[in-house]
Amino acid sequence: MGLRTERAQKGAKKIAPAIKPKKRLWKQIIKRYDLYLMLILPLAWYIIFQYGPMYGLQIAFKDYLPLNGFWGSRWVGFEYFHRFFSSYYFWRLIKNTVLIKLISLIFAFPIPILLALLVNEIKNNRYKKFLQNVTYIPHFISVVVIVGMLNLFLDPESGLINIILEHIGIHPVAFMEKASWFKPLFISSNIWTNMGWQSIIYIAALSGIDPQLYEAARVDGASRLRRIWHISIPGILPTIIILLILDIGHFMDIGFEKILLMQNDLNMASSDVIATFNYRTGILNGEYSYTTAIGLFDAIINFALLILINQIARKKTSTSLW
Repeated sequence: MGLRTERAQKGAKKIAPAIKPKKRLWKQIIKRYDLYLMLILPLAWYIIFQYGPMYGLQIAFKDYLPLNGFWGSRWVGFEYFHRFFSSYYFWRLIKNTVLIKLISLIFAFPIPILLALLVNEIKNNRYKKFLQNVTYIPHFISVVVIVGMLNLFLDPESGLINIILEHIGIHPVAFMEKASWFKPLFISSNIWTNMGWQSIIYIAALSGIDPQLYEAARVDGASRLRRIWHISIPGILPTIIILLILDIGHFMDIGFEKILLMQNDLNMASSDVIATFNYRTGILNGEYSYTTAIGLFDAIINFALLILINQIARKKTSTSLW
């Protein structure tokens, strides 16, 4: 009987051939064609605006002249990379860019998490909605308006902050003109404008935690802080790790619009970053090959950090992008 059963099973395997993975994939696509059609626009956007421009990276290794085009320009190899690495402003640009990002990761990254935990603990729905609206609104204010508000409130003569300082006996401070004040003002204003918006994803993650866990912890006598520490934070930890990986993947990309608006000759030592230098040198002065080489250097650092932090996260927490 045993031999017959084995032969029957082998015969069944021969009769029913396995479906090839490619055929299975096409069957799924045909079955869910409407969902796959929705991917066309995002894929087209990425191909046209993200991967298409990579064709122009070749000018980082050429003395690019618009008249000669990409292929007609003279090949210079790593000349522009060497020029950037040996320039006197290289370390200033790297230091300012890295410091702004590091301080943002230390102070700005945890604040949306803390705000989400605070909102999650509020039981009064009216007050909870009020707090969420108050923290969301600054995100929709224009960067130009934000910088205008900073200039208005921090004006050495008529600014509200300096008027208060003068009343308590402190001499007025030209905040926007001092290099030492640039980073605190830039990062703190970023926290104010973005913390409410960035907390949305954490609030959504907290809402997915099973309420029975909180009830069980409350019955066991766990305090509110212990419930947060042992239930809320572990519940959103995968979300925190994924967002941290994505944030570090853009380590060298701190934007330039707001920095450019806040920048002046007096705070240049602290405010000049790679993005603003590329804007001045590439767009205003027309040194396209040089700034493309700098941009490629930035992208390589971001890519290397993304791979590194993803590997560390996968080994330590079993949560990663891939």
